[in-house]
Amino acid sequence: MLLGFKTELKLNNRQRTQLSKHCGVSRHAWNWGLTLTKQILDHNQANVTDKIKFPSAIDLHKWLVALVKPECPWYYECSKSAPQEALRSLRTAWDRCFKKASGVPNFKKKGPRDRFTLEGVIKVIGSKKIQLPKIGILKTYERLPQLNPKSVSISRQADRWFISFRFDVEQQEFTNTTADPLLGKIPRPDCLRIVGVDLGVKVLATLSTGEVFSGAKSYLMYEAKLSRMQWLHRHKVKGSTNWKKAQTEIARLHAKIANIRKDTLHKLTTLLAKNHGTVVIEDLNVKGMMANHKLAKAIGDMGFYEFRRQLTYKSELYGSKLVVVDRWFPSSKTCSNCGIKKETLSLSQRVFECQHCGLVIDRDLNAAVNLSLVATVVETKVAS
Repeated sequence: MLLGFKTELKLNNRQRTQLSKHCGVSRHAWNWGLTLTKQILDHNQANVTDKIKFPSAIDLHKWLVALVKPECPWYYECSKSAPQEALRSLRTAWDRCFKKASGVPNFKKKGPRDRFTLEGVIKVIGSKKIQLPKIGILKTYERLPQLNPKSVSISRQADRWFISFRFDVEQQEFTNTTADPLLGKIPRPDCLRIVGVDLGVKVLATLSTGEVFSGAKSYLMYEAKLSRMQWLHRHKVKGSTNWKKAQTEIARLHAKIANIRKDTLHKLTTLLAKNHGTVVIEDLNVKGMMANHKLAKAIGDMGFYEFRRQLTYKSELYGSKLVVVDRWFPSSKTCSNCGIKKETLSLSQRVFECQHCGLVIDRDLNAAVNLSLVATVVETKVAS
């Protein structure tokens, strides 16, 4: 399977300037191609009998070389693959728009989300160096996989630059034994083979084994500091040096908040995928949950979608199985002991009390146990 690798670059001022130029060329090619394609669509809508064929990525690049490059000689200071990949991405964006999988592509502006893609002769030199076309050799802080990728993407977050690419890895097979440094291979406990995971706002995840993982809540931690920095930023002269410095500081804090959240999610999803044969989660309607303005900030701070995305590919990577239960399954309202379903259960009731069997249990733990029982029943039916 394909696995992505992303690491920070160790750059000097000359290399930062080179990367900024490549971002500018890529952005200019995207905006030029988007303007041209929108004009073609407007012409075809106004002239039904005299339509122009919608251009492909190759057609756009040919027109760019013939029309734009002679008037913009600074294009030749950068690699030819930067505008070429930008036009290829633009054509992909239009294809998604025509299939109604996404909206109309937007114009790009300088600064936020600067990125570009390069392809060609790319070599990994040693452990912490990579050679790129036109740019040369760049250093990294981390060790690189010892392979030569066909293409790489370079992006900027605040004042830091990152390089990413994809490579093939072999999928692992999940076994019922685990390695111990003293005892060697020992059998896994039965409780680790199937686990139900209930996501929540108060705590990030509650497992059917009774373990509770509290979320990082990084945005809540830095919300006051972020608000203060934004207040100082909007009271500076727009475009001044101090305004740009304040903007960079805000971007750094946003990146720090996102990194803390990602670190928590990566540790939890790796733990679940590596140590459990079957992981059961709910199919949450995150978009609908974010529509609740009272809980949207807390839900976004937990990162439910990112949790499922990471768990999906890590389960495939480590050989475990991911079971997604239907979103209408009443995991919180059903008693995990006798199976009797409650008619109503408000969000404020944090303890589940069964009137039939007298079970008193935390509602999140009760939901997690019910999720694990679903996978147990399914595996029993398959085995029989």
